[in-house]
This record gives sequence, structure tokens and C-alpha cells, in this order.
Amino acid sequence: MGTNFFTNEKENTLLEKIEGVFKYKKVHFFDALVGYFRASGYFRIRKFIQQTPHIRILVGINVDKLTYQANQQGLLFNPNSEQSQEEFFNDIKKNIQEAEYDKEVEDGMYQFIEDIVSGRIEMRIHPKQNIHAKIYIFREEVYHPHGYGSVITGSSNLTEAGLEKNFEFNVELRYDDDIQFATETFEKLWAESVAIDITHIEKIKKESYLNTEFTPYEVYLKFLLEYFGKSIDFDPNSVSDLPKGYKKLSYQVDAVNDGYSKMMKHNGFFLSDVVGLGKTIVSA
Repeated sequence: MGTNFFTNEKENTLLEKIEGVFKYKKVHFFDALVGYFRASGYFRIRKFIQQTPHIRILVGINVDKLTYQANQQGLLFNPNSEQSQEEFFNDIKKNIQEAEYDKEVEDGMYQFIEDIVSGRIEMRIHPKQNIHAKIYIFREEVYHPHGYGSVITGSSNLTEAGLEKNFEFNVELRYDDDIQFATETFEKLWAESVAIDITHIEKIKKESYLNTEFTPYEVYLKFLLEYFGKSIDFDPNSVSDLPKGYKKLSYQVDAVNDGYSKMMKHNGFFLSDVVGLGKTIVSA
């Protein structure tokens, strides 16, 4: 006997379920209610939903975190749209910055930004409830009693991990009553939510690697930051405790500082000049 449950194991993932729904149904309305959203998750499903004219994504925020911050300041937590959006977009920007670089990932990030700005997708944030529910609703344009849609619910958020990497527990429901109940609940939460401010999107583009307006000089500075790390903040001239008779040479101080950093990171390092390097490798 078959089951409607699936757990992201083998080829039975949420990503494949979503692909199958869009492949075999003419989905006109796609609604997603998730506790956590990642841009990298959205672009994984975008190729399946690109023919769907009405796409809405409702995201819950980390109310517990905001409540804690308010309590630390001796305040009662009073959610507002500006605070909710700031929290949401800080998470999105962090997600973009920490994503493993890949051309497909980068293209997907750009597409996500473009889809929001153009109105291709509607996104809202619910600031009042700590939403952990995950609901994906698929409906055809006109209701008919012959399987006009389906609902997937379970533990998967709209993230790359939730779509296929994590062990999740989800179920697909196809009864009309289930679809109607899920849709009515979604509509209620959607009415309580706040629309996102497009200016936040522009801010994300400027403050992340999606910014295409960096000058060559700024790219060069970024290269130095990535290559030298925290050592760029070290001033060799600040060293003043050398033994008597020793000359302070900046390049040597730099070498000592770099060696110390490597030792702290790798628990050891080789110290040698250009001539001695070969002997060091041979002896090792």
C-alpha cells in the first residue's frame, strides 16, 4: 500500500515532489508559508514555477530573537513592519554572502532580486506570530472536483537543505477540503502580514557581492582583505620590544606576525627564507 509521506531520502525529495506537481498540473496559484526562507532555496524551484502567474511567499520571522532583544532593554516586544523587514533582509543578505560560490547560485540570486522588484513574486512577512508551519499550496486557475490541486505540509522550509538535503518528514494531500482549509488559513495570515519594502532589495544589492558597480580599485582592496585577512590591521612599526642591538625590519615583523597567525590556525608552520625552503621541505 502506498503512502503520501516522504522524507527527502533517495529520489523522494520535496524538490522532486514540487517538480512533479508543476509538470503534471497547470498550476495557476502557488502559495508558500514557511518559517524560514533562503534565496538559494527559491532559485532551486524557480525553473518549475516560472510559468505560474500568481506566486506568493509568506515568511515568519524569528520572534523569539526580537523578544529577547526587547527584554534585554527592559521593553515589551511590540513588533512593527520596519523591524520585521530589517530582521528578514539581514538574514537574506547573510544568506547571499555566505552562499558557496557557483555560477548557477549567482544567477539564481540575481533572478530572485529581479523577481521581487518586477512583482513576479509577492513576498510578505508576518511580524506577530512565531510561524514554524510549512505549507505549499498548488491550485489550478478554476476549481473543479477532479483534483484541481494539492497541499504539501511537513517540516521542510523553503531552503536548499529543506528541499533535498535534510532528513524531513512531509506529506502531500490532494483532497479538496484540505486544499480549501490550507488556502483559507494562508489568506488569513497573508492579510495580517506586511509587504516588503523594495528599498531593502536595493540595499541588499549594494551591500553584498551582487553589487556590479564596484570599481577596479575596490576589487583590488577586496582581494587584499581576502588574502591577508586580519593581518592588514597590524602595524609593524608598533613593535618596540626587540632585544638590544637588533634592527627592526618591517618585512621581518610581517613574517613573524603571519607565522603566528598560521600557527594559531593550523597548530604549526614552516619558517624559512627562499634559499632554505627547499632544505626544509626535504628534511620534513
